[in-house]
Amino acid sequence: MYDIQKIRADFPILGREVYGKPLVYFDNGATTQKPRCVVEAMSEEYYNVNANVHRGVHFLSTQATELHEGARETVRRFINARSTAEIIFTRGTTESINLVASCFGEAFMSEGDEVIVSEMEHHSNIVPWQLLAERKGIRLRVIPVTDAGELDMDALERLFSERTKIVSVTHVSNVLGTVNPVRRIIETAHAHNVPVMIDGAQSTPHFAVDVQELDADFYAFSGHKIYGPTGIGVLYGKEQWLDRMPPYMGGGEMIQSVSFESTTFNELPFKFEAGTPDYIAATGLARALDYVTALGMDQIFAHEQQLTRYAMEQLQTIDGMRIIGTATEHDAVVSFMLGDVHPLDVGTLLDRLGIAVRTGHHCAEPLMRSFGVPGTVRASFGLYNTTEEIDILVKGLRRVSQMF
Repeated sequence: MYDIQKIRADFPILGREVYGKPLVYFDNGATTQKPRCVVEAMSEEYYNVNANVHRGVHFLSTQATELHEGARETVRRFINARSTAEIIFTRGTTESINLVASCFGEAFMSEGDEVIVSEMEHHSNIVPWQLLAERKGIRLRVIPVTDAGELDMDALERLFSERTKIVSVTHVSNVLGTVNPVRRIIETAHAHNVPVMIDGAQSTPHFAVDVQELDADFYAFSGHKIYGPTGIGVLYGKEQWLDRMPPYMGGGEMIQSVSFESTTFNELPFKFEAGTPDYIAATGLARALDYVTALGMDQIFAHEQQLTRYAMEQLQTIDGMRIIGTATEHDAVVSFMLGDVHPLDVGTLLDRLGIAVRTGHHCAEPLMRSFGVPGTVRASFGLYNTTEEIDILVKGLRRVSQMF
């Protein structure tokens, strides 16, 4: 049984008020709220186990190391990676993509080579490749998006050339909610002997991900979007690629030995984890993954799909409503325009009613230009949201519409 009231009780912040109204939190695409067990696990480690991990011989360091590497195993199990050597802790999806763009680009790309991205990418999966283009003279090729908010898969096939070195696309659009056919994209790319990087920031919180079943070469996600702490994320990479890529940063932990003449690097995954890791956040991430696993990713998916369908139906009853993104495969995000009212005005007025939504271009300016809008209002759902909260949103939007 999916006991929504019991689940909501795990998140203390959901009980607070904003401007005298009960908080309705629909900004989960930006960050999710944290269950009590995550915060308590981090506090417990700070109070009772805190010590720098690895290399230490004393009891606390050994215990902290066991927790840290246990968290890595939890991540491995959650996405079904083959080995913990393929699990690299980063600060989040953005750093993970930057790591791949920098290190893969350094090892395998040269002037004139190409990376395929899509029109619906977050800036974090555009700008790192543009920086590489400035350094090495590579080119970005772009998969267009249809009016329904789906990738033009026929166009993808035409984008491959002998200079294509990598494809980097999002699993789920943070604006449209479109669930991209990444398995098909990976199969297509592999048929051209091209590896694939998947941005999983908006997918891992909502449904089960199996990197081996997908056959992804790289996969990234963020802790704070899956009910874990900020400042921690994951890059999964196949060993065959990570072994051949140079380190991202230099310093402690990523070395085996150092002299003024040369340095030899550590084994995976430590080769890409220079400096003291955020081992406390890793513990929090592991506890968050345990939390959603205990609820059941299939249960979470079913609940959020019901919310999304209900929201789409109810929003379309409002005069002047324009929903941006109507893909067949759609996840827990709804972006919309309310007549001629600027999204910022809509979001500001909803906030006074206690309703938290995101407004603007959502770090996806090229996508906004393709739809001819300055930005949207975005309601994004989490495992603790309810249809009653959607009713409050719809009522609030009707009130905003009447005001204008």
